[in-house]
Amino acid sequence: MRSSIKPWKLDNVKVVSRVIVSVVGVTVVLIGIALLVLPGPAFVVIPVGLAMLATEYAWARRWLRKVHRIAQDVVSSTHRGEQEKHAAEYAEHQAHDPK
Repeated sequence: MRSSIKPWKLDNVKVVSRVIVSVVGVTVVLIGIALLVLPGPAFVVIPVGLAMLATEYAWARRWLRKVHRIAQDVVSSTHRGEQEKHAAEYAEHQAHDPK
């Protein structure tokens, strides 16, 4: 007796996989967007959701690259600001305490 259930074709597995990744990725991005106004790590959650979506969609890869560039700019500008602050403090200290 043969089973009436046919084995899944590879195309069906790909479609189901893409749907699952899409639903989970969009859900994570939406939770991240909600965390922009709620307390939580929105700036971590949104890129995670985009990374999930980027495994399937080119538009998500582009957005993820853009988010990565923005994050790098923020980090580098913060680092530059700290360096300038330390330089100003050092100069002020030197002006008040000449040797």
